[in-house]
Amino acid sequence: MPKFIIALAVVLISNIFLVGNANAQVQEPEVRQIERNLFSIKDVYSSGFGFDFNMNNFGFGFGGEFRRVIAPQTEFTLNFGVTGLRDATEQTFTDFFFGQQIVPNKFKRAFAMPLRIGMRQRLFSDLIQDNYRFFVAASAGGVAAFAYPYFEDLNESGFRESLPPIYVEPINDMFSGWGDGDWYLGGTGEVKIGVDIGSNFSRLNSIEFGYMFYYFPDGIQIMSPRQPVFTSNPQGGFPYEFTDPNDPIGSIVYEDFFSPQKFFGTPQITFTFGWLW
Repeated sequence: MPKFIIALAVVLISNIFLVGNANAQVQEPEVRQIERNLFSIKDVYSSGFGFDFNMNNFGFGFGGEFRRVIAPQTEFTLNFGVTGLRDATEQTFTDFFFGQQIVPNKFKRAFAMPLRIGMRQRLFSDLIQDNYRFFVAASAGGVAAFAYPYFEDLNESGFRESLPPIYVEPINDMFSGWGDGDWYLGGTGEVKIGVDIGSNFSRLNSIEFGYMFYYFPDGIQIMSPRQPVFTSNPQGGFPYEFTDPNDPIGSIVYEDFFSPQKFFGTPQITFTFGWLW
């Protein structure tokens, strides 16, 4: 029995020494600092030009953008574009059989041509690889908008009467009614974040997410300024109130409806493709 105890003690002591030696040999290596090859955008290009394609709540748009590096991580920008302009409450309905699209209460179609100057500032240049260059940007400037009739307002009521088959005011297509359009001037601005993608500093590939807005002091009448006064007791099949039974269309009673819209705002995503030099 004593011999067994002695042998067991020898085994235990041996294990303790072996474990101790093994632990003494396991050492964590020193932390190595990663060398980052940091550079300023001013070192690799000085100017750039790209074509913009954007999507927002107003539809699609396109334009051009010029960039000029003015500091190690800062760029001056000049943007010009063409984009749709619409009321946020618009709803488009499509005819199931003929595919015609109709927007109830719409009075005018419009598109805008903004011209903005701004700044882009690179972010996280010491943390993120150079082939993903994150930016924050802001710009402001002026905008010219052109609005033209959505339908032929035959009785100049400011509302599209549609009482088939007796009386229907036809909708203009995209290229009709321009002769009756008007120009409007206002201000515009945009704030956004984005990323330039790629390590080839002769090509410009960028994606941006932002918010764009317009302000027109005089307002634009996108939706109908008036609407007929509806009645629950139609006279002669007409759902409107009118003052002359012999001329129901010409004597419809109207009330104020939508006011001219001064402020237009929308989130926007923009893709840019171009060149750097």
